[in-house]
Amino acid sequence: MELIFSEAMLPADLEAAVLVGRLRLAEGPTPVLIRGGGVFDVSRTAPTVSDLLDREDPASVDGARLFSLDELIARVAASEPGGFLLSPVDLQVVKAAGVTFAVSAVERVIEERARGDADRAAGIREMLESRIGGGIRSVVPGSDEAMRLKAALIEEGMWSQYLEVAIGPDAEIFTKSAILSTIGWGGHIGVRSDSTWNNPEPEVVLIANSRGKAVGATLGNDVNLRDFEGRSALLLSKAKDNNASCAIGPFIRLFDEGFVMDDVRGAVVELVVEGRDNFRLEGQSSMDQISRDPEELLAQAMSEHHFPDGFTLFLGTLFAPVQDRDEPGRGFTHKEGDVVSISTPRIGALVNRVTTSRDAPPWKDGVRSLMRNLASRGLLGE
Repeated sequence: MELIFSEAMLPADLEAAVLVGRLRLAEGPTPVLIRGGGVFDVSRTAPTVSDLLDREDPASVDGARLFSLDELIARVAASEPGGFLLSPVDLQVVKAAGVTFAVSAVERVIEERARGDADRAAGIREMLESRIGGGIRSVVPGSDEAMRLKAALIEEGMWSQYLEVAIGPDAEIFTKSAILSTIGWGGHIGVRSDSTWNNPEPEVVLIANSRGKAVGATLGNDVNLRDFEGRSALLLSKAKDNNASCAIGPFIRLFDEGFVMDDVRGAVVELVVEGRDNFRLEGQSSMDQISRDPEELLAQAMSEHHFPDGFTLFLGTLFAPVQDRDEPGRGFTHKEGDVVSISTPRIGALVNRVTTSRDAPPWKDGVRSLMRNLASRGLLGE
């Protein structure tokens, strides 16, 4: 399947949207604003996306018009995958919230109890859903009711560290990826070559400035290695943070009068996986089923931290793939060449092809490289 960038990758109400992105121009990585049918280079005012989003009104920042939206689409389509259209974040810390939906809580308990063995998962899933699935779906995390459910599950020997973050007072917040390591639309997304049970995680991603205020939203793929994390929660970093394992994009849609947090709360995120073996997987994640409000997750991510360059926050996913791909009962896992499409109408579509983290293009452009480039362009003022 060929990856084709088109207007369908952009918000359905594009004429009302203001988008932020990063392009690899001849002079180097460049933050751009997309508004009114044009693409504007704002690097003279805001040399990084982090700088841009820290401004009081990023949508109004002046910039030099580069080209039309139609020409942008043509340039992305003509470029190498991931070569021209970059991930729309740069210096932000890449944070993620886990186990924020009831189904994901059940699936994480399954991984833990199956010890990463997909063969054991089906029976455990049936048992857990019959015993606790409904209870988790209806309880408010951190409430008295949640604490009573916790006590009952402990008595039955069914408690888990994953249930603790699903219904307890503290959300799971972790660092997903290193600064500047995320890939954008069209880039190859990587799973570890030694993983045999893994899946995409289609998510809405909030983008916060240095003050912890959400200024926009985009889409992300928080690739998960179910076998690694299932063996031990202490392997979370190996399950989550690998070369090319985090995709974000295609653009950040800025919050304004026409696009607000309630649009995130009501978003339905669609997922399609198409394999070279003619396998097709479809699913969706409805944000109105989330256990914790996005603003609460944002506050928990901020906590007692300071993020001088801002941060991203993956909000988690309702989607948990259980459709068998090869052998009955083995569920889903990626194969090289899979094309993963994640979309929601008011943000757009993020599309990537799967390879291994070993074979994906190595991550080379770090902070030092970016600062040298910006300095050589005379963009680092006082």
